[in-house]
Amino acid sequence: MNDKTTDDVIISVRGLRNQFGSHVVHENLDLDVLRGEIIGVVGGSGTGKSVLLRSIVGLQKPIDGTVTVLGIDVRGADEDTRAALEARWGVMFQDGALFSSLTVRENVEVPMRAIEGLDPVIRSKIADLKISMVGLPYNAGDKYPSELSGGMRKRAGLARALALDPEIVFLDEPTAGLDPIGASAFDALIVGLSRSLGLTVFLVTHDLDTLHATCDRIAVLAERRVLVTGTMQHMLDVDHPWVHEYFHGPRARAASDGNRNNT
Repeated sequence: MNDKTTDDVIISVRGLRNQFGSHVVHENLDLDVLRGEIIGVVGGSGTGKSVLLRSIVGLQKPIDGTVTVLGIDVRGADEDTRAALEARWGVMFQDGALFSSLTVRENVEVPMRAIEGLDPVIRSKIADLKISMVGLPYNAGDKYPSELSGGMRKRAGLARALALDPEIVFLDEPTAGLDPIGASAFDALIVGLSRSLGLTVFLVTHDLDTLHATCDRIAVLAERRVLVTGTMQHMLDVDHPWVHEYFHGPRARAASDGNRNNT
């Protein structure tokens, strides 16, 4: 990714400030995300990883700062512009965040219902295609979220995030709660879809295995800002207590060894 230029910046965050009461989560936070990359956002508890994601997609209103996605000012856009922009990204929240009263197919169809004139039969067929793309069995579309395993719910959530053929996908802790085999399979799915569909992936995670297996770059949140961005190799050379402990600890070594064994 080092040959990328500023022309490839697809998300730009400048001077972001998020505050809840007297608690300042982000202060003067800057971050660029490049087109076509998988970027992993990590940080200690309370550093605002999910808050940053929600700020970018407009679910959290920052106190200050600018967020530009695909050349559009997210905070300043009018309703129609925002709606058009939101159709160009997909979001998968933790555990899929599916509607429990809808089948998997109906959940995947939800974003498509905003498209006027789309035939329900076509909508259903597109949903089935997305369900197949994320590796779910052919009969999964008729099931309700309560009938699925945790890993299947996450895949269903990803299928819904892909419903409108987005350019960017935001994933919030996609492998949390999965066993190692399920997490590894989901990591491979993310990489495969990113490469085949040309997706830009913004990935919030604490999973070192996922960082090793999927990410082109990593952004570390610390001290209320993005402390450093770079490759996994770059992280090993960062002289900061939390970063050093995170990327050099026993779990980091195990993840690194596991990644080498799988390549």
